Amino acid sequence: MSLEVLGQAAECLRTIAHPHRLRMIQLMLQGEHTVGQLAESCEIASHVASEHLMLMRRCGLLASEQRGRRVFYQVVEEHLADIVQCIERRFGN
Repeated sequence: MSLEVLGQAAECLRTIAHPHRLRMIQLMLQGEHTVGQLAESCEIASHVASEHLMLMRRCGLLASEQRGRRVFYQVVEEHLADIVQCIERRFGN
């Protein structure tokens, strides 16, 4: 792999390397969620959850769809499931 490609990989890994973001990814791997649902599950304010989601969306890991006044987020990067499984195997109970 080229250093450019490895740099892109490192940027995406830095993006998900946060406890709240990892929790959000775990939840979204089970199905789509709203900002409010994710914020509540992570015990953070909605605007903080929105910032985390925006970063992951910008990296191409998530997609969003607006329905009425609500925005639903879902994982679109299929390899995130493998990364989360690796983390769960290594650090899970």
